[in-house]
Amino acid sequence: MQQGLVIKNTGSWYIVRTHDGNEVNCKIKGNLRLKGFRCTNPVAVGDNVEIEVKDDGTAFIRSILDRRNYIIRRASNLSREFQILAANIDMAVLVVTLVNPETSTVFIDRFLATAQAYRVPVTIVINKIDLLSAPDDRELLNAVTYLYNSIGYEVVAMSVVTGEGLDLLRSHLRGKTSLLSGNSGVGKSSIINKLVPGAELKVGDISQVHHTGMHTTTFSEMLDIPGDDAGHIIDTPGVKGFGTIDFEKGEVAHYFPEIFKISKDCRYSNCTHTHEPGCAVRDAVEKSVISQSRYNSYLSIMDDTDPDKYRKPF
Repeated sequence: MQQGLVIKNTGSWYIVRTHDGNEVNCKIKGNLRLKGFRCTNPVAVGDNVEIEVKDDGTAFIRSILDRRNYIIRRASNLSREFQILAANIDMAVLVVTLVNPETSTVFIDRFLATAQAYRVPVTIVINKIDLLSAPDDRELLNAVTYLYNSIGYEVVAMSVVTGEGLDLLRSHLRGKTSLLSGNSGVGKSSIINKLVPGAELKVGDISQVHHTGMHTTTFSEMLDIPGDDAGHIIDTPGVKGFGTIDFEKGEVAHYFPEIFKISKDCRYSNCTHTHEPGCAVRDAVEKSVISQSRYNSYLSIMDDTDPDKYRKPF
């Protein structure tokens, strides 16, 4: 029995890097699927696992070692199941764009709430700022940056085309294992190609009909950033929506730091911040202390009962 790190998941095969540096193609033992898992991928990139290599050279993942953390999203095709995006990560990097395509603030906030629930720090990367030439576009960039900075999130504004912000992002990634996620078309593959020379990931086009990205990454993979202790990136397929899962209504406010902070002043300790009298949160929204967009995202999760809701275009 050997131990190793899962560095790639193609759906049916897993590549495990053992402690001696070898990369072994593995399948998972059938009983891993029979232990009550509701996830589409019981093994995720970033997992530390035990593998068994047979005499004929075939290899199987026999067990998953304890996870330090992980982050999940609702599966795209089975509403009762979830997908583990990555395990044992130091940080998540959410790549968004304000134009071509425009990332929904609901998507951003759902991702942030899920990461908050799983205690995964997030850095927000606003890519394609070279396309923000109009004064209104720059005002929007400043407003979005200020909003998420004020809540406590790091924001990096960058352009793969001009290179602006790339070194700042690289400094955030140094020494960490980071999940890279975001909608299709926001430039994740282009960013990785800059950070990991030789990765040569396929870069997709933007759909001219729907102004959304075309999927280019079809599997999850861990890539090593060159340099001493420069870190690792886990690349994941682009997603069109981000379905939350296993949130109790009474807990949703905990995952919005600014709402949770002000909720302590509500008249009722079990206030849902939707209709109750004496709600400090709704009062803060009316006074623009809490942003309307964040409050709308909070409500969307509170009302997340339709399993198809989050898969529709925003």
